[in-house]
Amino acid sequence: MKDVLITGGAGFIGSNLAIKLNNKGYHVTVLDNLSKQIHGEDPYNNSPLYKSIIDKVDFIKGSVTSKEDWLKAIKGQDVVIHLAAETGTGQSMYEIEKYCDVNIMGTALLLDILSNNKHKISKVIVASSRAIYGEGKYYSSEFGYVYPEYRQLSDLQNKKFEVVYNDSSDLILCATDELSKISPSSVYGITKQVQEQLVLTVCKSIGIKCIAFRYQNVYGPGQSLTNPYTGILSIFSTRILNGQSINIFEDGLESRDFVFIDDVVNATIAGIENEIFENEIFNVGTGRAISVKEVVDVLMKNYNKKVEVKVSGNFRIGDIRHNYADIDKMSKKLNYIPNISFEEGIRKFTEWVIQQPIAESFYEKSLKEMKQKGLLN
Repeated sequence: MKDVLITGGAGFIGSNLAIKLNNKGYHVTVLDNLSKQIHGEDPYNNSPLYKSIIDKVDFIKGSVTSKEDWLKAIKGQDVVIHLAAETGTGQSMYEIEKYCDVNIMGTALLLDILSNNKHKISKVIVASSRAIYGEGKYYSSEFGYVYPEYRQLSDLQNKKFEVVYNDSSDLILCATDELSKISPSSVYGITKQVQEQLVLTVCKSIGIKCIAFRYQNVYGPGQSLTNPYTGILSIFSTRILNGQSINIFEDGLESRDFVFIDDVVNATIAGIENEIFENEIFNVGTGRAISVKEVVDVLMKNYNKKVEVKVSGNFRIGDIRHNYADIDKMSKKLNYIPNISFEEGIRKFTEWVIQQPIAESFYEKSLKEMKQKGLLN
């Protein structure tokens, strides 16, 4: 079986992927820096994600920004699954150097090594993001399929949250396919776009197969319940279980495509094992848009607990209004069909959350930080 390196392999997606690959007989190596924001102060003793993989993988504590760590990690590997990245739209808008350093330069280091050193890497899979699409795809009866630019600050301040396009009288939200316009509205989205393009361009030039997976909003048991910068399911769950009120941004009708972790892992493994397709891009989602209001309602229902919910009209600079994936290409070429519905996935997620210690919510602190930076209105 193949030797597989997973960068960020102690993270939420990476750890689940590592366990599944290990069960399938792969030899897995993980390169991870055990970020405090994800794993806490004492990851070796207190990080469930780290502890779930440590007896199943060869673990290297290191950073993708270190050439020495990369050289150590890729030795003897057949496949690189590059998941390591700084994530979170809001935080990316003021930690710009950090996001560019890790996401772009970390990827550049890998590709420089693959281009100039002996190795046996035959495939690279990079985790891209739905964030690269920006506001996504719409249909207008006057203009056909269109791709609106980012929303204007003045419109948001006046509670006009829906996107507009050239005074079109009607815009119908459409699933975003892989040929849609790339138009990221955050630093995070920009770094994922560059990361993806670097991998696809360089790997093709040096004869290495590569796939970019544009993951939608991934959720499920095991994701961080304390990181206030990513994952509204975790943020809202922590607040509900702590009996704290929930502040819904905009009008609560903004929507995302929530895809369960098992489906993401299975899609990624399909990319590893399929030898036909190379230099390809695939959306990984469910093809269904879920509003933030729906998320809050279903969480409170599953926890059988109600808290005060305020639809505040607040908004974050860099956030998009809607986005959900067209997964037709993935289903046809990689035989990927998501098996877990949102309702079933939320049930599995909330059943797991209830079994965990109730986490402290750092959400208010993160909002204060963004407000001080002028990114939250």
